[in-house]
Amino acid sequence: MVRPNRINSAVTNGTTSENMIFYRDVVDGLKADMKHLQSKYFYDAMGDRLFQRIMKSSAYYLFNCELEIFSKRTADLASLILQQDGPFDLIELGPGDCTKSGYLLEYLVKANADFTYFPIDISASIIRYIETELPQRIPGIKITSLEGEYDDMLTKAAALSAHRKVILFLGSNLGNMTPKQSLTFSRKIRSHLHTGDLILIGLDLKKDPRIVLAAYNDKEGITRQFNLNLLKRINRELKANFDLSKFEHYPTYDPATGACKSYLVSLEDQVVSLIAGDNLEMISFKKGEPVYMELSHKYTIDEINRMAQQAGFSIAGFFYDSKGWFVDAFWRAM
Repeated sequence: MVRPNRINSAVTNGTTSENMIFYRDVVDGLKADMKHLQSKYFYDAMGDRLFQRIMKSSAYYLFNCELEIFSKRTADLASLILQQDGPFDLIELGPGDCTKSGYLLEYLVKANADFTYFPIDISASIIRYIETELPQRIPGIKITSLEGEYDDMLTKAAALSAHRKVILFLGSNLGNMTPKQSLTFSRKIRSHLHTGDLILIGLDLKKDPRIVLAAYNDKEGITRQFNLNLLKRINRELKANFDLSKFEHYPTYDPATGACKSYLVSLEDQVVSLIAGDNLEMISFKKGEPVYMELSHKYTIDEINRMAQQAGFSIAGFFYDSKGWFVDAFWRAM
């Protein structure tokens, strides 16, 4: 799994607009022919904590691979950004706690680079954390934080500054989308950029299927808890009555397509109710019926090159971890 742009609404006592959106998305997903839940809803407070534990799991290689790139290739990453003179805006989509990007930010500040850091996240708690903690970690950094959806905030960032843009989209977040959706998203990003602007995208590469599958089915069962926690959130916020013992986590990986998918499978015939305001829905599950939870897509370098070109970018550079399992790809807007 990766961390998508997400809605992190608080527990609600009444019916708010966010609560109704959550309700509608859940009901629509569970009443679809292929039952599904949107992965952006994984990240309530418990989901955040479980995700941090997943990243520290020995099997979940993605985080450590990209951390290696940012900690050991920092100067190389920075040199490509600094090839162009003048001030720039460094925009990070879904920054989390800046564990990885912090290496690059600190290097650029120490190099007296003229830039402003724009973290974009829909979570108010993430934004507050960055505004409070990052200046202590990196004295002298200039921050303009933007809370909201990526597309809206990229538009706002362009309105706030005419400087050239460098966008960070790390953690294989693009892998949360199908290849078709990834191309659409990449083209949307391109629409916010001028010729010569850069985007650095973290992408997980196709590899031994056993390594990939183990990353999404850790022996400690943290990923299982992470998936089931979304049912807990639905119980809490939508007054549902999911019995977590009646669902099991099931991951799959297709090495031909690169699609790594996670499901929750119903262990018996059952009916679950959900409530938001005056709205009541009853959802039936058959024994063995899957609920599609998440996609984590893997790529080859050729596929990455093709997507970049189709989205309006040229390749400016590739940075790999020592195992060759993960790549951070610099794309330059054409």
